[in-house]
Amino acid sequence: MVHSSLVALAASAARATSRLRRAPISVTDVAAERVKALLSKRNKEYLRLGVKRRGCNGLAYTLNYADEKGKFDELVEDHGVRILIEPAALMHVVGTKMDFVEDRIRSEFVFINPNSKGECGCGESFTT
Repeated sequence: MVHSSLVALAASAARATSRLRRAPISVTDVAAERVKALLSKRNKEYLRLGVKRRGCNGLAYTLNYADEKGKFDELVEDHGVRILIEPAALMHVVGTKMDFVEDRIRSEFVFINPNSKGECGCGESFTT
């Protein structure tokens, strides 16, 4: 009797934890508006976030359009946008905030990544 109650309690806790799990990344209002505009222009469902080996420090963020979710992609829905995170990128971006900056010199997505141990001078690559 006690065993079945503990199993039921554990199962309930596991379900609650999976519902309350935080998204791997967050998206600011400004970034979400820019993503919405880009996706509507291209008539695409998702923006896919990845990382690739590049630059002075080793890794650079990649953003591509996507029509469908891959089997192992992590889906993040925030501020009305849907972003897929490539499986190989997930461990590098957990906790990252995605923002969009536009000023007289540049117009780009920026990533505030608490896992980054260093960035190159130009800001194009990072290391974790």
